[in-house]
Amino acid sequence: MSRRTFVFGLRAKLVLMSLFLFAIPWLGYEYVWEMEKYLRAGQERTLLGTVRAVATALHERPRLFDAQASYLSVEKGRDLYAYPIVDPIHLDGRLNDWRQQQHALRYDDTYLIDQSAGYRQGSLTFKHMVGKYRNYLYAYFEVFDEQIVYRPENSLRVDKNDHLQIAFTTPAGDFRRYLIATTGPGWLTPYELDTGESVSGVRPLKPEPRIQGSWAETQQGYNVELRIPLELLGSKLSFAITDVDQSGEEPVATIGTSDVGDADTLGTVLVPSPEIEQIIRGLGHTDSRIWVVDRHQRVLARSGDIRNSDGIWSRNVSREQEQGWFARFERQWLHPLYYKFLTRPPKDFIDQFYDVAELQGSHIEQALGGEPGSDWRLTPDNKAVVLAAAYPIFIEDQVMGAVIAEETTNGIRSLRNLALEKLFTLMLAIMLLGTLGLFLLASRISTRIRRLRDQSEQAIDEQGRLRGNIQPSRASDEIGDLSRSFADMVQRLGQYHHYLENMSSRLSHELRTPVAVVRSSLETLSMEDEGAAKSVYMQRAQEGLNRLSAILTNMSEATRLEQSLQSAERHKFDLAEVVKGCMQGYELAYAARALQADIRHQPLELNGAPELIAQLLDKLIANAVEFARPDTPVVVSLSKQPRQAVLEITNQGPQLPQEMAGRLFDSMVSVRPGGKGTGQPHLGLGLYIARLIVQFHQGQIQLTNLEDGSGVCVRVSLPI
Repeated sequence: MSRRTFVFGLRAKLVLMSLFLFAIPWLGYEYVWEMEKYLRAGQERTLLGTVRAVATALHERPRLFDAQASYLSVEKGRDLYAYPIVDPIHLDGRLNDWRQQQHALRYDDTYLIDQSAGYRQGSLTFKHMVGKYRNYLYAYFEVFDEQIVYRPENSLRVDKNDHLQIAFTTPAGDFRRYLIATTGPGWLTPYELDTGESVSGVRPLKPEPRIQGSWAETQQGYNVELRIPLELLGSKLSFAITDVDQSGEEPVATIGTSDVGDADTLGTVLVPSPEIEQIIRGLGHTDSRIWVVDRHQRVLARSGDIRNSDGIWSRNVSREQEQGWFARFERQWLHPLYYKFLTRPPKDFIDQFYDVAELQGSHIEQALGGEPGSDWRLTPDNKAVVLAAAYPIFIEDQVMGAVIAEETTNGIRSLRNLALEKLFTLMLAIMLLGTLGLFLLASRISTRIRRLRDQSEQAIDEQGRLRGNIQPSRASDEIGDLSRSFADMVQRLGQYHHYLENMSSRLSHELRTPVAVVRSSLETLSMEDEGAAKSVYMQRAQEGLNRLSAILTNMSEATRLEQSLQSAERHKFDLAEVVKGCMQGYELAYAARALQADIRHQPLELNGAPELIAQLLDKLIANAVEFARPDTPVVVSLSKQPRQAVLEITNQGPQLPQEMAGRLFDSMVSVRPGGKGTGQPHLGLGLYIARLIVQFHQGQIQLTNLEDGSGVCVRVSLPI
């Protein structure tokens, strides 16, 4: 029986079924993403609560906003914003220590205050910026002037040369005006002017040493750096630069931030409020970046860093590096796999609002309209998501400004990643253990089934004979019950086969005595009455008795052969000589049939029993002669092939039926049609005996139709 192979067995099926376990981490992944949405909504509400708390601390405190000119309109270039300066400024006129020159404004003909007939367009421009460092307001002017005219050393006039005018109001509301005119590059000191007269034709009243600066020449003109104490300044400030082309002549043009001749024409200056910064720092909101703006969206104060503003969830994900072999395995092998799908929150993203004077956004406009608002935005490099919330600041039921708080979602993303890491690790362990358990279970079941199959195949040989029993399993499951059923079935089949195998010998033994009695009675009757011996009835009885004796002989022949094969001795003999001798006998026995012998190799030694080979030839030649058509020869050929001798017996006649191809060598099987025969009984034992003899010599026997359909060929292969 051929061993079956399982292309898609139990193990493969259970492993395939275990793939459904991968749906568990997918569901967990979707659940975590859904939770992230709720966390973002919670972060938005928490941030709105933060700005509301900060705004509550600033409500109804007009002093914080009056000083910053929150009630006035704002015009670019006219109203100045003092950017916070991180590093100190060295007053040398070189401008290399100003880190925020990108915020400087360019003043040209658009900001022209006064001009003469000799003014040429574009002959005077400058860049200007103000900043705050500690208790000082710093300013620089990068002037582009074709002709620099310094003040003569002995001149009492300060307005017949290139000069810079400064005008502001004090904290008490007094109007002050100063003029800077230097005799050459270097340190400079401004002079206070009389605010009751016009600028033209005035003389300086006194120097103001608290305002300091430096003048330096450049290839395009000159630079001026100034430092003004904040204690001198109120909420209004303006600068103006006057160009003179010839010493002692009238000014050609004056360009400035606004007209410096009157307090009403001055522009405003917004210095980030230290009082507001103190308030928002004191609130201790270190998880958010806080901005306070006036109603013109100018920044009054700022606290916190957006790169460290991850929200309250960032505290939950900060943990020390875990130690141990599993933690190292997880970091080295699992995390690289996880972060093919996850993204780590960046710390090096670009913050577009890091250093600005004005904030813009729909949430700010909504807050300045009196309603709280929030907004989500991406950083310019698309690396981080920033949540911003704004809340209005009320003074006497009027919106005077807004508080803006900003946080990134990095805390939530870190918390999400941590949850997914733990989820993936747990699910991976469950899937591996589950798959391994299913694989072991399938292997166990498959092994038991294969063992039962092997025992079933070994219990029955290719001819259907029982060769052993099946060992019943003691397991209490279905496979154990099947094993016990198979064992009981094989045991009952063995008993039945044993009965059938011994039935022929018992039947032969039991029938020989009555046959002998009938034979002796017929012989006695024929001797007593010669007429009865010649009668047709006596002849028919004698023929029937002979047929019955032949049947008994054939029935016992197979049994005797099986028993004789167990004790048969093997020795070397010449197979060609045995075939040749048998063929000579067959020519006499079958004189009416033409027999042809083709023996190609002599001698041809074989290890076996020559008498059994002769019996094999008897059965095969008898079959061939019986089935051969009249006047056709029976051809016997013997040849030598590598490691085997091949004996072929061919006859021309009817072909073998296809449905009987696999059963012709079984016991008690015959394909002779009814009505045809020689009067000899046929029990289907001839080819069965032939197969037993070939198997004894460890050979093979095949019975096939000829390719041209003219007859049948028996091929016997015997190892040599």
